[in-house]
Amino acid sequence: MSEQKTLMLIEDDEVFAQVLSRSLAAKGLSVTVFQTFSEAQKEHSTHTPDYIVLDLFLEDDSGMTLLPQLRGSHPHSKILILTGYASIATTVQAMKLGADNYLPKPANATQILQALEPDTDSSAPVEAEPLSVERLEWEHIQTVLAQNQGNISATARALGMHRRTLQRKLGKKPSQK
Repeated sequence: MSEQKTLMLIEDDEVFAQVLSRSLAAKGLSVTVFQTFSEAQKEHSTHTPDYIVLDLFLEDDSGMTLLPQLRGSHPHSKILILTGYASIATTVQAMKLGADNYLPKPANATQILQALEPDTDSSAPVEAEPLSVERLEWEHIQTVLAQNQGNISATARALGMHRRTLQRKLGKKPSQK
């Protein structure tokens, strides 16, 4: 019998973490849940999981801050960033910081496992549908926001829009297409 794979879930939404950990456990994984950056930071050095699922926006910090530390401590673990605010800019940044994959929420246990252990079948069809105008705008805003290290005022100036308009646009989550 093969050894049970372990997964570290760092997610501050308690209900989502509980539901997801149960679903992953039902698929044969041993799941450890951490709800804060500091909790995970204390424990990640002694825990060596096969997989790490990290929320991009934690209550007390950004998952991007924890990502390089996790990658350094666990070079052989597969790391997946999970976020409700997916964008191309944050995807690229996460990959540069050491993430193996990136998924937008909501994601179920099957999707997460597929992202952590993708099939080697490269003949799967690639979706060629263009992004909507709203999604393109969101992606551009996220790119400029990343270039300005998350500074809303500097991003608004760079985009030539009022800061409150930018905040309103950031508060709306665009469709995935």
